[in-house]
Amino acid sequence: MSVERALTAFAGFMVLLSVALTYWVHPNFIWLTVFVGANLFQQSFTGFCPATLFMKRVLGMKTECELASKQ
Repeated sequence: MSVERALTAFAGFMVLLSVALTYWVHPNFIWLTVFVGANLFQQSFTGFCPATLFMKRVLGMKTECELASKQ
C-alpha cells in the first residue's frame, strides 16, 4: 500500500472515529473532526502532512512514484 492511499484511509478512519466519539462520548470530540478536515485542506495546498512523515520514516512505506519505479 502506498503512502498516499494509506493517508486517505487514515483520514477517513479518523473522521469516522471522531464522529462516533462525538455522538457516544462527548460533543467536544467534534474538534477532532475539525482538525482532521483542516489538516487535509492545508495538505492539499502545501503537500505537507505529519502523518505522511510518520508513515514514511517509522513504518517504511513508499510513495506511489517509488513503488512504480521498482517495476
